[in-house]
Amino acid sequence: MKFFVPAAKDDVKAEQVYGAIAKSVQAPITEKRIWKLRWHDKGTDIECEVGKPLPSSYQTGKELVLAIFDCENFYKICTLTRGGVKGGPILVGKNSQSSAIYFSDNVNN
Repeated sequence: MKFFVPAAKDDVKAEQVYGAIAKSVQAPITEKRIWKLRWHDKGTDIECEVGKPLPSSYQTGKELVLAIFDCENFYKICTLTRGGVKGGPILVGKNSQSSAIYFSDNVNN
């Protein structure tokens, strides 16, 4: 999957939006960009993907995941109202039950 940010019209705009979200949520910008994230929470396996809504248990409605950032001990998942334009991102702890899948166009994949 090629890197994108939902609703960004081209690669330049995608980079601008991604950078703005990263700055807003104090996340590092790296060459490796997360496309999907899988984790285990309260007995349930959960998956999210850039460009798709989060599971309903996160109460973000049909908002799409805009970006997922790797922040050392946890991941930050951003939707429009959770880190994208307002509010804080959704935090997912990194552990043996969490894994990230990266966009395929990243240099270091």
